[in-house]
Amino acid sequence: MRGKLYATLGPACAEENTLRAMFREGMAGMRLNLSHGMLEESKTWVEAMHAAAESEGVTPDLLIDLQGPELRIGRLDAPVALKEGSTVTLGTTFPVPECVVPNLVDGEELLLDDGLLLLRVEDAKNGVCRVVRGGTLASRKSLAVVGRELPAPALTGLDIENLRHARDYGVTGIMQPFVRGREDLEAVRRAMAETGTQDLKIFAKIENQTGLHKLDEILPLADVVICARGDLGQAMPLWELPRAQAKIAAECKASGRDFMISTQMLHSMHHSAVPTRAEVTDVYQAARSGASYLLLTGETAVGEYPVEAMHYFSQIACNGWEDAD
Repeated sequence: MRGKLYATLGPACAEENTLRAMFREGMAGMRLNLSHGMLEESKTWVEAMHAAAESEGVTPDLLIDLQGPELRIGRLDAPVALKEGSTVTLGTTFPVPECVVPNLVDGEELLLDDGLLLLRVEDAKNGVCRVVRGGTLASRKSLAVVGRELPAPALTGLDIENLRHARDYGVTGIMQPFVRGREDLEAVRRAMAETGTQDLKIFAKIENQTGLHKLDEILPLADVVICARGDLGQAMPLWELPRAQAKIAAECKASGRDFMISTQMLHSMHHSAVPTRAEVTDVYQAARSGASYLLLTGETAVGEYPVEAMHYFSQIACNGWEDAD
């Protein structure tokens, strides 16, 4: 089999010549992360991608990754330093979505910025937390409650607006984050019908325990299922993540559903021109497991070596697909 390789569009690779080189290395399309803003804000990047693809004789896929029910802190005037052992007040020290504080329970933990920072709730009623693992918090970073999901709609107003303009930018697929079950995908399909995008592919991201446990009802409504290892790895002890990835792969193959594996596949290539041996093995095994799609994220969006990352990605994945079970 031969699958497709995607990269994430961002400032590190948005120049046309860089994108042309990535297409020459085997890139079939790109992901655009819209969890932070509007599609039109990335117009220049998207135009550069289409121009590069045309120059290389490629008809590219463009996937827009929506905000969905993902929780993020609000915009900050400047990064906030969270010192280990200090206390913070949610909504005062930094802004959080309205659904967060009323649903907290004393003693539970919050992960910020993909788990780089950790807070423990000490006074749920007032949103007071102790900083367990400190660091610097920037605008719009992710927020998650360890072990459970807070109530949030499947789509935001921003998502609907981005869907309305998807065709203008050549979008071919929708990535729906944090899919929790059938209801989320039914809501997405209704919104797609209302915005005239119903024929685009839905890529359902499995990023929490709820979605993992409800794969059987997600599979019939998704065109592609994504094992999104970043947030999924926060929803469980990290040593359980390989088993979750294997479960997603097995259930997708059993049902004949295409699947994608993403996140930290060549993570060291943010700052290194060569991947680690462990990363090489990971990409190979992901391709060999039958994944129809593999995705690079920060490696190409903000990394120092986007072309080199795509080169290694392509060479490794092709070997894995050649040896696929």
